[in-house]
Amino acid sequence: MYNEDEMNFTRTMHGVMRNIAHFCSRSKSRVWGKDGWQKIVVCIVADGRKKVHPRVLDALAAMGVYQAGIAKNSVNGREVKAHVYEYTTQVSLDSDLKFKGAEKGIVPVQMIFCLKELNAKKLNSHRWFFNAFGATLNPNVCILLDVGTRPGHDSLYHLWKAFDIDSNVGGACGEIKAMKGKGWMGLFNPLVASQNFEYKMSNILDKPLESVFGYITVLPGALSAYRFHALQNDESGHGPLSQYFKGETLQGKDADVFTANMYLAEDRILCWELVAKKNERWVLKYVRSATGETDVPDAVPEFVSQRRRWLNGAFFAAIFSLAHFKQIWVTDHTIVRKVLLHVEFVYQFFSLLFTFFSLANFYLTFYFIAGSLSDPKMDPFGKGWGSRIFTFLRFMCVLLICTQFILCMGNRPQGAKRMFMSSMIAYSVIMAYTTFCSFYIVIKSFSGGFGDQKTEIKLGDNIFTNLIVSTGSTIGVYFLMSFLYLDPWHMFTSALQYFMMLPSYICTLQVYAFCNTHDVSWGTKGDNTVSVDLGAAVGSKGDTVELEMPSEQLDIDSGYDDALRNLRDRLEVLKEPMTEGQIKEDYYRAVRTYVVVVWMVANAILAMIVTEVYGLHGIGNNFYLKILLWSVAALAVFRALGSSAYLVLQAIHSFVEGRMRLDPKTFADTFQPPWKRKLKLAGVSQSNLGRP
Repeated sequence: MYNEDEMNFTRTMHGVMRNIAHFCSRSKSRVWGKDGWQKIVVCIVADGRKKVHPRVLDALAAMGVYQAGIAKNSVNGREVKAHVYEYTTQVSLDSDLKFKGAEKGIVPVQMIFCLKELNAKKLNSHRWFFNAFGATLNPNVCILLDVGTRPGHDSLYHLWKAFDIDSNVGGACGEIKAMKGKGWMGLFNPLVASQNFEYKMSNILDKPLESVFGYITVLPGALSAYRFHALQNDESGHGPLSQYFKGETLQGKDADVFTANMYLAEDRILCWELVAKKNERWVLKYVRSATGETDVPDAVPEFVSQRRRWLNGAFFAAIFSLAHFKQIWVTDHTIVRKVLLHVEFVYQFFSLLFTFFSLANFYLTFYFIAGSLSDPKMDPFGKGWGSRIFTFLRFMCVLLICTQFILCMGNRPQGAKRMFMSSMIAYSVIMAYTTFCSFYIVIKSFSGGFGDQKTEIKLGDNIFTNLIVSTGSTIGVYFLMSFLYLDPWHMFTSALQYFMMLPSYICTLQVYAFCNTHDVSWGTKGDNTVSVDLGAAVGSKGDTVELEMPSEQLDIDSGYDDALRNLRDRLEVLKEPMTEGQIKEDYYRAVRTYVVVVWMVANAILAMIVTEVYGLHGIGNNFYLKILLWSVAALAVFRALGSSAYLVLQAIHSFVEGRMRLDPKTFADTFQPPWKRKLKLAGVSQSNLGRP
């Protein structure tokens, strides 16, 4: 928790307490039941006493957890790092700030509130939880929630269940949903709608695919869980937690710009280290039945700033995992699992390659599809208007991209909100015209072609196959998988906004991210301390101020003599050396420049070569466009196959679970984890193994 208000806090806290009540309602469970709350501890870590919202403290005080006036800055001369409050509360505050008690099904909840004295950032908060409270409580499963996320009423149970039924699961995550507002009115904001579509397709295609392979690239901190034992370091001190917390202590020469950006997505590093842990076989799992709603940015500045951290962290973390893929060889994963992980690495490599060249690919797609209508035979407007519109939009696109680099190199989104918004609108216009051109080409292809050019509607090396089938298969995959997951509404309410904003995701967000690789902060304030070495001027009555001036003639003469002596002797004035912070800032900016130049030049060279080799006419014979369209379609089909495999595995699991309920003894002996079978053979009672 940082500086979120009481509405965000109570939304999350009340959701957690409803989930704990659900644990206690499972009277037939071998683990939970009426007293299940005694096995759960809720730990709240506030990042900075002066940063926490005062009304959040009021809410905690109303629940009995926090008490003002007892915290001290030091104890026996030793500086206090954090203030810890422990209490078992029996009331909850909902998002309307109304009390809910036992009459509403609320059960007692054990709580620890850690109020850090200083704002030491997210990693330090996690260090307090994992290394301080975790070491004391020794839990089986740790569930992480961001303040503002509202978990579903049984989401935490489903996350815990994933660890209970599979002893190889080291981490899991649920489905993150974008809050759409009352009556889905938030979808009228294109930013919210596009993010809603993005979240949905990620939860339908990406997360299930990665779950089948066993390695989910990121378990979102908004709703994720880890097996505490799996996170622990080995005897030498190396392990997932040591690598995870490395980002907190990086200083000086160790804080190179690559590592610093990589740790903007520190949860990705934790996921990788968990799967690649030496001599272990931990896998990561996506739990579709565990859901959580969270606020998404609804304004351009917050949206761009958030994606800068996400994109830079994801890009550099992906390079790190691909460069260290050999770590998988020293794990205890099965041969089949290692093969699946290597297949996923190949998929990630191609995805990373497409991400790197996405700027050039966007321009080339627009250039060839929209430019094809500049041909008089294909001009839908006649009298050369197709050529004029394309020429205008092409110049606008090139100028926009150039302006975007200048804008992103020297401006913050908060200070140039209108310029960023204007560029997004302009990109949407370009995307709308490109979409119109695509539909026009498709319609004319079905009606027999353009003028003397006849198009056959059959599979083969023609415009029908290269444009219609490949592009249609991508959209078709989105529709098909959305219906298979019984969650298709985003295709009708948010798809249009997403596709119109797609160029902005590439040309605005990625350009801003690469142009700010030197900025590895989370928005902390700079040095704004006022110096006091010169004294102060005090205002008196009227328009005058009181100044303390040298009064003795001796002091004035002495100062004059010193000035003359300094001019005569010309003593060397020592230059103030550069501080470590200035050196690091210069280094970061230099590397930022190299990264931007390499990325910009690589995309420019690709765009120039392809546009020189292939003309505007005859897109059916454009080999590069064929590769681009079919590659996008192939990646979409690959994601769909992985997502379908996830559904099949879920169906098998549901069948087995149903049979277990009918005949629990037989299936418990058959499907229990290997470590439980060993305990049974050794005569160890499992009832004595319960931990909080």
